[in-house]
Amino acid sequence: MMAGSGRDESGAGDVDDAVRELLLLMPRMVGRVKRIPVPEELQSQSLAPRHLSLLSCLLFDGPMSVNELAARLEVAPTTVSLMVGDLSAKGILDRRADPVDRRRRIVAIAADRHDAIAAWLAPGAAAWRRVLTPLAPAQRRLFVDTLRAYEAVVAEERER
Repeated sequence: MMAGSGRDESGAGDVDDAVRELLLLMPRMVGRVKRIPVPEELQSQSLAPRHLSLLSCLLFDGPMSVNELAARLEVAPTTVSLMVGDLSAKGILDRRADPVDRRRRIVAIAADRHDAIAAWLAPGAAAWRRVLTPLAPAQRRLFVDTLRAYEAVVAEERER
C-alpha cells in the first residue's frame, strides 16, 4: 500500500505515515547540519562529511591508529590513511609514533585546531545526548540500528 491509498488492517498505513514523516524530516535535518557554520580558521580547509566522521572519532575517543580509525569508521585502512594524509597536510591532524610500538603511527587532532573542532562538533553531540538520554538503552540501540539499516538499504539501492 502506498502513501495516500488509505489504511488497511495490516498496519501498512502506519508504516506509510512514518515514511511520509521521515521523507519530510530527513531533508530538514540534513539541511540544518549543512548550515552549522564551519569555524573561521577551518573554512579554507575544504572539509567534507567523511572528514567530520573521522574528526568526531578522534574528538570523542582520543588519538588512535589508522587501523583503529578504519574499524570505527567501517571503511578500509587505505581510505583512512588517505584522509589522514590530507588532513595532516592541512595541519588539522598530527601523526606521531606510538610510544608502545614505534612502527605504528598514532593520529590526533592538532593541538591548535582542537578547540575549533570541538566547538564545531559540540552542538550536534549535545543535541544527540539531549534526545537519546531519556530513552532506555534498548530504545537507543533500536534507534541507532534503524538508522544503520536505512543507510545500508539506501547504499544497496544506489549500487543497483
